[in-house]
Amino acid sequence: MPQFSKISEGVVHTVPADLKKILTANPVALATWNNITPLARNEWICWIESVKKAETRKAHIERAAADLKKGKRRPCCWMGCIHRTDKAISPSVQGILNKRNKPLK
Repeated sequence: MPQFSKISEGVVHTVPADLKKILTANPVALATWNNITPLARNEWICWIESVKKAETRKAHIERAAADLKKGKRRPCCWMGCIHRTDKAISPSVQGILNKRNKPLK
């Protein structure tokens, strides 16, 4: 498998330092990372950055490295990056976002 010295970016997001660190430590995961589309990389980055707790982020980073090492191209069960500006948010994703943003009674 070819080695890459460069870490490719996403569409909207740049690769955070903690993800760069784990990718450079794992040549197989890095090769997969550089082989997926910029939109797929963007989804991984957004999936990692969307969490609130440090321990959850650490778990996402570790899972991303393990999944990329296995050749997985996108995060599982992820509604997609809401930061995309090239298309409208789908009705199903908008419904999820509306439920998340409802005030508690």
